[in-house]
Amino acid sequence: MAQDLSGKVAAITGAASGIGLECARALIAAGVRVVLVDRAEDALKSVCAELGPNAIPLVIDLMKPASVATMMPQILEKAGQLDIFHANAGAYVGGPVLDGDPDVWDRVLNLNINAVFRSVHAVLPHMVERKTGDIIVTSSIAGLVPVVWEPIYTASKHAVQAFVHTVRRQVAPHGLRVGAVQPGPVVTALISDWPKDKLDDELTKGGLIQPVEVAEAVMFMLTRPRNVTIRDLVILPQSNDL
Repeated sequence: MAQDLSGKVAAITGAASGIGLECARALIAAGVRVVLVDRAEDALKSVCAELGPNAIPLVIDLMKPASVATMMPQILEKAGQLDIFHANAGAYVGGPVLDGDPDVWDRVLNLNINAVFRSVHAVLPHMVERKTGDIIVTSSIAGLVPVVWEPIYTASKHAVQAFVHTVRRQVAPHGLRVGAVQPGPVVTALISDWPKDKLDDELTKGGLIQPVEVAEAVMFMLTRPRNVTIRDLVILPQSNDL
């Protein structure tokens, strides 16, 4: 039987657009108050105005540890508790290593790995104390299958997978569930640097999925009975050959 989420509080990073925004929309529709975490203040104000009173904006720069340190105290101040944390924010870089920019790699790795680890660490004490909670991390099929076109991004998502699976086992005795959703290519700003011919080809053959489809997968994970953990949920376009 599906778990009723009404009355719960969630926080989602990278929530001003893409997968994070669609997950916020789905959770609010299920009766959840959602703290939308993003550094894009104007975008946050706009989407929260659209989503209504159960959408709470919180401006945090995940690349700045001092800013992340204020995240959980502000969530508690604004919402009183936290039942669901979705570490969704991330960045993408593809292309040959030979032609790559290590400074760009650093930014991607810091957001995809360090910011995820730090933000999850920030919410754990509250959830452990309450003996309940769900943590979802937006990973990628690249965290399971090395994608030749995107070695740096693939490496970051492999790190995320290792973190999810080890932390999950550490906190399970405290009543927490930790899982990862692993989409294939999604139509978001993260693939804006794809070569136009590659993007057009994938759109034509149906090789991309929409953010709302990922949100539906996340909702499935969160609504399972408390004795069930969805450790990994892979969601791919039908034409994907992985």
